[in-house]
Amino acid sequence: MSGKERREEIIRTITASTEPVSGTALAVQCGVSRQVIVQDIALIRAAGYDVIATNRGYLCHDQKRAVRVFKVYHTDEQMQDELNTIVDFGGTVLDVFVHHEVYGELRADLSLSSRMRVGKFMEGIYKGTSKPLKDITSGLHFHTVSADSERTLDLIEEELKRKGYLV
Repeated sequence: MSGKERREEIIRTITASTEPVSGTALAVQCGVSRQVIVQDIALIRAAGYDVIATNRGYLCHDQKRAVRVFKVYHTDEQMQDELNTIVDFGGTVLDVFVHHEVYGELRADLSLSSRMRVGKFMEGIYKGTSKPLKDITSGLHFHTVSADSERTLDLIEEELKRKGYLV
């Protein structure tokens, strides 16, 4: 089974299930390791599918969501406003990533879809000793954002541009 066929099988399985499907069950079904399933789920999300990871496994809504990558820049003080802007317009911030000259692409999953989740994320940033990923590239970073439509992504893009966050 090729990677593409495996990902199609994963999508069929988790969209058909009314219960979460564990990564282990998917790995056994597809004859691969659990780590391969995790990587496949990331690719499936990047393709626009609304896959949710729970403590009991993966769920997926049938609807394919529109996805766009935004190249952004802002200060630490503007980070919460930037994220709230995206979720206020109906977007989900799937991840943050940077292109590092030595390490290559560094990516962290976020799955922020509400002000409450943004607030909890920011609490972790404020309380922790670690710096935001964007800081290793002098503030320049990218967000993969999903939304219900391209029009919603257009509105998010317009507002990020208006606020001066879009590069």
